[in-house]
Amino acid sequence: MAQEGSVPLKQVLNQLGAKHGYTFNYSEATVAPYEVTIPNEELSLQQALNKLEAQTALEFTILSGNFVSVETSDSRTICGYVKDASTLEGIPLATIKGIKTSTITDENGYFSLTVSAKKELITLRHVSYTTSMVLASHFLAETCNEYLLYTKEEGLSEVLITSYLVQGINKLDNGALQIDFDKFTTLPGLIETDVLQAAQALPGVQSINETVSNINIRGGTNDQNLVRWDGIKMYQTGHFFGLISAFNPQITQTVTIQKNGTAATTTDGVSGSITMHTEDQVNQSLEVSAGINLIDANVFLDLPLGSASSIQIGGRKSLNDVVTTPTYETYFTRIAQDTEVEANAGPVVNSDRTFDFYDTSLRWLYDISETDRLRVNFLYINNNLQFNENVTVDGNPTSRESSVAQNSLGAGIRYEKDWNDRWRSSFQIYETDYTLRAINANILDEQRFLQENIVSETGLKTSTTVALNPNQSLLFGYELIETKVTNLDDVDVPLVRTLISEVVRTHSGYGQYRVRSKDEKRTFTAGLRFNYLDKFKKSIVEPRLSFVQKFLDHFSLEAAGEFKHQISSQVVNFQNDFLGIEKRRWQLSDDDTIPVLMSQQFSAGINFSNNGWLVSAEMYYKYVDGITTQAQGFQNQFEFVKTQGSYTSTGADFLLRKNIQQFSCWLSYSLMQSEYTFETIAPEPFTSNFDIPHNLTLGTSYLYEGLKLAAGLNWRSGNPTTVPVTGNEIIDGSINFGPTNAERFDDYLRVDASVVYQFKIGDAKAEAGASVWNILNQTNTIGSFYRINAENEVVENKQTALGITPNASFRITL
Repeated sequence: MAQEGSVPLKQVLNQLGAKHGYTFNYSEATVAPYEVTIPNEELSLQQALNKLEAQTALEFTILSGNFVSVETSDSRTICGYVKDASTLEGIPLATIKGIKTSTITDENGYFSLTVSAKKELITLRHVSYTTSMVLASHFLAETCNEYLLYTKEEGLSEVLITSYLVQGINKLDNGALQIDFDKFTTLPGLIETDVLQAAQALPGVQSINETVSNINIRGGTNDQNLVRWDGIKMYQTGHFFGLISAFNPQITQTVTIQKNGTAATTTDGVSGSITMHTEDQVNQSLEVSAGINLIDANVFLDLPLGSASSIQIGGRKSLNDVVTTPTYETYFTRIAQDTEVEANAGPVVNSDRTFDFYDTSLRWLYDISETDRLRVNFLYINNNLQFNENVTVDGNPTSRESSVAQNSLGAGIRYEKDWNDRWRSSFQIYETDYTLRAINANILDEQRFLQENIVSETGLKTSTTVALNPNQSLLFGYELIETKVTNLDDVDVPLVRTLISEVVRTHSGYGQYRVRSKDEKRTFTAGLRFNYLDKFKKSIVEPRLSFVQKFLDHFSLEAAGEFKHQISSQVVNFQNDFLGIEKRRWQLSDDDTIPVLMSQQFSAGINFSNNGWLVSAEMYYKYVDGITTQAQGFQNQFEFVKTQGSYTSTGADFLLRKNIQQFSCWLSYSLMQSEYTFETIAPEPFTSNFDIPHNLTLGTSYLYEGLKLAAGLNWRSGNPTTVPVTGNEIIDGSINFGPTNAERFDDYLRVDASVVYQFKIGDAKAEAGASVWNILNQTNTIGSFYRINAENEVVENKQTALGITPNASFRITL
């Protein structure tokens, strides 16, 4: 019972008696076993006695005549349920600890414990949740009261709105939207939990070209999103060159999308952040899962290594080595549109096209002790495409291979230490490497063109959280990031080689204060991040704010703001770079022609939630300065222009949702205006390439025992486009374009549906699903470019989204 800095209880009683003029009545045997911390001098006698009761199994009673009796309390049994605050499901294997006794919760979160006094302090601890302390009297009710714990992944954020769209999607009180795939049901068109496809169902998040590698948050480009997997920054997010997520859904537990008001712990991502977390709990039993769909096969293994350690292994590989399905062919046709893979120049014919993708994940979880945890993470992603270019010259057939490969490797180590129930520290180091490599065999000119884009980044981060009291916390830490980007262009005939390599180190210190009112109706978070870019000798200060106020039982107000910076961006030099498959390459800022990106965001919203109804509205303003024309993907008169400017996005996101038992229906609508300012090429602001004024989604889902049904409609304004001047298309051998982005493609429309059925095969759990993407087979134009052909005519080349695309899946878990 001794504690650090503690003294014998008898000594404390003598001091209190002398200070307050009271005499303590007790037997030596009653007080001798206890050592306690000395109560604060400013406390009243009763407050001091309450502190002593919380540290001992004794009861202190103030009597008449300035006497205080000290007696042993009668032992009693308490019981309760420990539950997850967001899902209200029981938490198994949580530790419940009193002064002398302890136990763990069962699979339903239930526990019973013998305590010595109703004022005994009970500690509730679980490796994945924030530790809490509560008096034993909370659990003395005959019905066994509940107590809610909050997950550590949420920082100290709490769930504001549950089932935001469907079950498993929640809104946190810092404005973030979180998808928990353990509780996630399904969304229209999805039969497996594609991490980044699911994120696009949320208001304000979309992909202008229908890929996961080009997610646009409120008018921003994809490279302006910070994407992290277990704290490791990722520079590649897609398989099939962007059509499906590169992150295995079987090993990824939650994904959090933050559009504004991010924590001070977060670095770049001037448009938004997408944070993925894996399972943090050491599994006590073996779990094996295998699945297959019409694109890939995947496996997952969670293997216990004793009671305190486990290893998780996940893998996924495309099926086309074994069988080529119609779904695979549809995907391949989509990525090959208007590239050298689809069709080559003149007499050159392509053949022997092969494509393969796979990823593998490895995690080691080790609970060194009840207060020390170690996590080791590894992820490798690979995409590889080859084809032969064939031509016959003077009767002699010739063939050369062209290829493009894209891969990423991420590895990290994270250590967490709970110093006590109020102090927690963490230390993380990670390495992430990205490589895009293409060989273009120009068979007619007997030329080989090699291109490489390589990113290598090392990060180190330490953070400490201090709970000042149950309603206030302080967080502070330091982060060092070193980013190196290398770009290579190598031609063998004639020999021309360009190699550019840049390195930038960023030192960051941050602090954050969070307070929640005692009635839990008001939450305020204020943070400050200081960044120093050593190459440019540049200091950047970034404030971060978020605020939530609940009122009238069912309403809540939200407000958020942030300043951010970013030193990396993706640019397009030429449309046929890297065979035109993945033409974007990463580059670092030079703080001159390629500025450091700087952003400011502000938003405010209101929510109403009651009786299954949710009405939510949020308005926002976003300003990003330092963008370049190369990073915006122009395919008009600005395609080869290199200059810098800014963009502004203003708009509002609305959501109407109704839950009726197992039925859910929602309507979301986003209104946005996004404009560029490039003063050197246009005197006035003009429409952004990512401006979608109207975006509407209507969806419904239904659950019945093991059956899950979902259907939905997506409609939005067509993408902006620039067209040549009719009747005067060519001037001086160049295309004569009209006003930039003054026209739009036809509106985008897509209807999707999916069905998933869960059942048992003996002791194994099984799941079968089927989905149809774009049921109406609507032709949606998402991009185009113009070229002058041999007849001196302007020809438009259109890029379209996926047509009708079926998929089916089967999974079994042991």
